[in-house]
Amino acid sequence: MKLIIGNKNYSSWSLRAWLFLRQSGVEFEEIKLALFTEQWQTEINRYTPAGKVPVLLDGDIAIWDSLAIMEYVRENFADTVGWPSDRAARAHARSIATEMHSGFMAIREELPQNLRVCQQRSLDDFSSTAQREIARVERLWQDGFERYGGPWLCGEFSISDVMYVPVALRFVTYGIQLEPTAQQFVTRTQALESVKAWCRDAAHEAETLPFIDAAARPYS
Repeated sequence: MKLIIGNKNYSSWSLRAWLFLRQSGVEFEEIKLALFTEQWQTEINRYTPAGKVPVLLDGDIAIWDSLAIMEYVRENFADTVGWPSDRAARAHARSIATEMHSGFMAIREELPQNLRVCQQRSLDDFSSTAQREIARVERLWQDGFERYGGPWLCGEFSISDVMYVPVALRFVTYGIQLEPTAQQFVTRTQALESVKAWCRDAAHEAETLPFIDAAARPYS
């Protein structure tokens, strides 16, 4: 299989699909396309009509969207990262995963993924909407650890954790301070060898995206 991704420093959805495959022990070839270049549209159109990364290619089958990729892989490979076995925990995990998939637009816009940056910011630098979303993520993580006792959001590592890993890394980039229980998720995320490998690759990328780098500077 082949996984089409964007720049590792900036592409959070690429990270989700890549991390899922790595944590699942599924072998794949990685193909990286530089985002927002003149040739971007031509290159991505070779793989998907959606015009976005990630894309998984399995022979003549193309799967786009991170959750669709995860479900496809789970149907075809044993022992992949999945959902909790407990019925209630599984329902909870699916709910928080899809909440991330469809929401938190202010976090995405105001705290874009930028793994080469680590700074301390005040919550006052961000909009009230972003502050509410940050608070919601903090409560969500805290609730998961209190409800299931760790080591991850719904007990064992699951798709719900994969979905929130890029958010944890965003909080590192922008120095978001969390309550200690919620901070456990950030700490565990940074300790994953697969996440360390992704971040090392991101640090060595030559490409820059000034409009994302600008978000790392406090608002005036």
